[in-house]
Amino acid sequence: MTQLSLSDLSEKMRDIDIAMLSTHAEDGSIASRPMSNNGQVEYQGDSYYFAMEDTHTVGEIRRNPKVSLTFQGSQAFSVAVEGMGEIIQDKAAFKAHWTPDIDKWFPQGIDTPGLAMIKVHATRIHYWNGADGGEVKV
Repeated sequence: MTQLSLSDLSEKMRDIDIAMLSTHAEDGSIASRPMSNNGQVEYQGDSYYFAMEDTHTVGEIRRNPKVSLTFQGSQAFSVAVEGMGEIIQDKAAFKAHWTPDIDKWFPQGIDTPGLAMIKVHATRIHYWNGADGGEVKV
């Protein structure tokens, strides 16, 4: 089994367009939804996603910040991230993580009223690459 570094993992994750973000709903159930993965950014244990402040996703993270991310790539490559979510509402932070692809969802860019950024800080990362798997220390 080959142990991947965080840098190796980042390179493989670039090709995955969508991540599933799972949160804890108010009734205790698990709620999952697709979020766009920014492949232009080198993954170093933190992921950033934009959402509207009044969504269930943002409210659920505020109530319980324990979240997970699932990435499914080609050729049986997948990544499971356990982490802590944080809601950021700072335009300077928005600008630092904004890419032109996000404009299709938020045409007013970082000036979109009610915009929030979700930061997921990984606490544990597992990956599977066909028959091999492992854990990357963050």
